[in-house]
Amino acid sequence: MIAYILRRLLYAVPILIGVNLLTFALFFLVNTPDDMARLHLGVKRVTPEAVAKWKAEHGYDKPLFLNAKATGVAKVTDTIFFDKSLAMFALRFGASDDGRDIASAIRTRMWPSLAIALPTFTLGLAVNISVALIMIFFRRTYVEWTGVVALVGLMSVSGLFYIIGGQYLFAKVWQLAPISGYQGGFNAIRFVWLPILIGLVGGVGAGARWYRTLFLEEAGKDYVRTARAKGLSEMAVLFRHILKNGMVPILTGAVAVFPLLFMGSLIMESFFGIPGLGNYTINAISSQDFAIVRAMVFIGAVLYIVGLILTDISYTLVDPRVRLQ
Repeated sequence: MIAYILRRLLYAVPILIGVNLLTFALFFLVNTPDDMARLHLGVKRVTPEAVAKWKAEHGYDKPLFLNAKATGVAKVTDTIFFDKSLAMFALRFGASDDGRDIASAIRTRMWPSLAIALPTFTLGLAVNISVALIMIFFRRTYVEWTGVVALVGLMSVSGLFYIIGGQYLFAKVWQLAPISGYQGGFNAIRFVWLPILIGLVGGVGAGARWYRTLFLEEAGKDYVRTARAKGLSEMAVLFRHILKNGMVPILTGAVAVFPLLFMGSLIMESFFGIPGLGNYTINAISSQDFAIVRAMVFIGAVLYIVGLILTDISYTLVDPRVRLQ
C-alpha cells in the first residue's frame, strides 16, 4: 500500500508539470506580457516606459520559456515560466497582478466555498442514492415510471432556472433568505441554505438517474438472482448486495467532483455574491490575472490527483477483490 501511494505521488510530479506548462502556454497564447500590462494599467494609451515598469514589477520582463541571452542553466531558469512555476510545488503562489497575496486569499475564500460544496455533495449523494434505491425497490411499478419521468424533467431544466427561480421565490417573494451576500460563523447558514437547496434540486435529476442505471445493472446479475433464490428478502438483497457492489462506480464518479469541494461553484457563487474560490476564479479570468488562474488550476490538479489516490484506496474497502500492489 505504501509503495503504491509513493509511486502514484511520483507519477503526479510530471502530471503537475504538464498541467502547469499547458496552462502557461494557453494563457500567453492569448495575451502577451505587454497586453497584460496595458490591461492592468487601465488606460488606452500608455507609454513604453510604463509598460516596461509594470512588467519589471510583476516579473514579466523575462523571456517566456528560453532566455537566449543567458548562459548555461540560466537559459531555462532565468525565464518567466521557471520563476512563476517552481514555487508552486511548495504551495507558494506569490502575489496576484494587483499585489494581493494569493495564498492568503485562498485560505480566506475556501471556507465559504466549502460551506456550500460539502453539504451539497454529502446531502446530494445521500438523496440521489436513496431516490435510486426506492425506484429499484419498486421497479416495474408506477413509482419507478413516475420517478423516471420526474428525473428526466428535472434534468431538462437549466441550472440557471433553479438559481433565478429560487432567488425570486425564496428570497424576494417569501423573504426566507438573502438574495446575495455572506457572513462568517453561524450566520453563514442564512446565506448558504438556499444555494445548497438549489444545488440538491438541480442535481437530483442527473444523479439519481445515473445511480438507478448502476443499480439496475447490478440487479440483473447472477449473484443477485442467487441471493433471492436463497430466500433473502428484497430489502436485504438491495442493501447487502446491490448497493455494496454498486459503490465502486459511485466512488469513481465522486472523485470527479472532489476538486469542486474546495474550489467552489463558479455559477452559484457568482449569482449569490458569495466570496468563495469560484467567484475568485471568475474575477481572475475576467481581469486576466494569470497568477490567480495558474494557482487555481494547479490546486485543482493537485486535488484531482489526491482524489484519485483516495478512490483507489477506498476500492479495497468496498471490494475485497481489489488489491493495491
